[in-house]
Amino acid sequence: MSKPRIAFVTGGYSGEAEISYKSAVTISANIDRDKYEAYTIDVRTDGWWYTDPAGVVHAVDKNDFSVAGIHFDAVLIGIHGTPGEDGKLQGYFDMLGLPYTSCDAATSALTFNKRFTVAVAGMGGIHVARSVLLVKDLFESPETQIKGLRFPVFVKPNNGGSSIATSKVLTPSEELGTAIEKAFGVDSQVLVEEFIEGRELTVGVFRREGEVVTLPITEIRSKNAFFDFEAKYLGASEEITPAEVPETMAEKTRAAARKVYGLLNCRGIVRIDFIYNEQVNEPFLLEVNTVPGQSEASIVPQQVKAAGWSLKEFYSFLIDEALATGR
Repeated sequence: MSKPRIAFVTGGYSGEAEISYKSAVTISANIDRDKYEAYTIDVRTDGWWYTDPAGVVHAVDKNDFSVAGIHFDAVLIGIHGTPGEDGKLQGYFDMLGLPYTSCDAATSALTFNKRFTVAVAGMGGIHVARSVLLVKDLFESPETQIKGLRFPVFVKPNNGGSSIATSKVLTPSEELGTAIEKAFGVDSQVLVEEFIEGRELTVGVFRREGEVVTLPITEIRSKNAFFDFEAKYLGASEEITPAEVPETMAEKTRAAARKVYGLLNCRGIVRIDFIYNEQVNEPFLLEVNTVPGQSEASIVPQQVKAAGWSLKEFYSFLIDEALATGR
């Protein structure tokens, strides 16, 4: 009996491609080759490419997502940023009737927009920080727009991840304008969000046999002002998995994560980030990552191992779920 053919897509069109390639090393090493025929597809701005074992490079036929006459049974999505995390590839695969391992196009597009994410979650009863969205060329001055916010604030691109071009601004000053300009350098929308004091907790969430379940929680203790790119990927943070927190704090965070997963109609493995404010004893949603990092420095692989799974078992579970649901 032939093995399912799985396309593992990596790369991408944004600065997060660098992180996609780091994740690709871990994912490629842990795809069960005894169960699947796996083909790595490199999605780049100059084309979509597959390099065969002989080193020959083949272009992907985008009419049906085939390569060298090979058609696929499912897609394992490993692209951070556009077009793999913002719904574009998901919509394309939906049109082809090809199942994949991430959230659907609508949820991916929604969660890629930080402002939309917290708005929907807030309407659903999840605690979120107050924020203001600045759209390029559609506001007079940032000071006027954000006058209702309390400092410190975070300034970040509204679409994107990996904390690229994100700044913490302590007071209304020249630093605010610099931070906004920096964020506008990578996105046409900028989110200015109040700082929430507390412990940073993040949790992987997925659905198993119809039940939404959580992986062990990780607490992040950044050596920098916040969990920025350096802290995430260059070792400037301490990550404790499972988090050493009171059980009441852990259960409130797990419950909020399960609720967010359901509210946003998530699918596959999603990592949800919170700040737990101990004054009000509640978790505040930061963001939802629908294609969470899988590099050696990433959190979900730590949580998978803490839960007693091997990465090979976990990736097989995600692929099998996509194959079984056919979507």
